[in-house]
Amino acid sequence: MEVMPALVADHLRKTYVSGESTVTALADVSFTVAKGDFVALMGPSGCGKSTLLHVCGAMDRASSGRIVLNGQDLATLGDDGLTRVRREQVGFVFQFFNLLPTLTIADNIALPCLLSGMHGATADARARALAERVGIAHRLSHYPQQVSGGEMQRAAIARALVHEPDLLVADEPTGNLDSENGAKVMALLSELNREMRVTVLLATHAADVAAAATRILHMRDGKFEGDRQT
Repeated sequence: MEVMPALVADHLRKTYVSGESTVTALADVSFTVAKGDFVALMGPSGCGKSTLLHVCGAMDRASSGRIVLNGQDLATLGDDGLTRVRREQVGFVFQFFNLLPTLTIADNIALPCLLSGMHGATADARARALAERVGIAHRLSHYPQQVSGGEMQRAAIARALVHEPDLLVADEPTGNLDSENGAKVMALLSELNREMRVTVLLATHAADVAAAATRILHMRDGKFEGDRQT
C-alpha cells in the first residue's frame, strides 16, 4: 500500500509588493517530503528558505500553488483552520528561542498542550518527560533568563515536540548558539527525528548544520537548484 507523504508543495509562488515593485520570494517551488524524513533547506540569506518554511508550517499563505500536509490542502482552510493545524500538527523551533520570559521552563514546554485543551497534569507529565529526554530536567523550575542559550534551545525543541506534531519546522535553530552548542542541538534533533519519527524541515545557511539532515535542498533566488540525499 502506498504511504501518503507528510508534505507536498505544489508549484508554490510567494510575492510581496514593496512600493511600486513586486518581490518574488518563491518562484514555482515543488517538492515532496516523506514521513519521518529530515530535510534541510540550504542557501544564502534572502534565497526564500524561511518563506518556504513559513508557508509549509501554515504560518503564511502562498500567493499561488498548494501545500498538502498529511493529505489536507491548507489552501482550503480559513484562518481558524490554519491555527488548528499549527497548534495540533506542527512544532516550531526558531533562532531566538521565543520562550516566554514570565513562564518557567516547565510551563514553556507544556504550553502547546495547554493551548490545545489538554489537562494540566497530563501536559506537565509530558513536559517533564521531554525535558528529561533533552537533558534539561534540572532546569524546569528556572526561567529562560536563568539558563544558557543551549538550554533555552533544548527547551524550545521540547516545546515544539510536546504535543507530538507530525511536522517539526526549524528556522536557523543554531544561528544564536556557539559552535559547540549548535552541534549538540543538531545531534539532538537528529536523535529525536529517528526516535520519534517526526518529519523535520529545517532552514540553514551553514553546511555543517545541513549535514545532519538525510536530504538537502539547495535554494537560490526563490528556486531549488539542487536536491541531494546524504
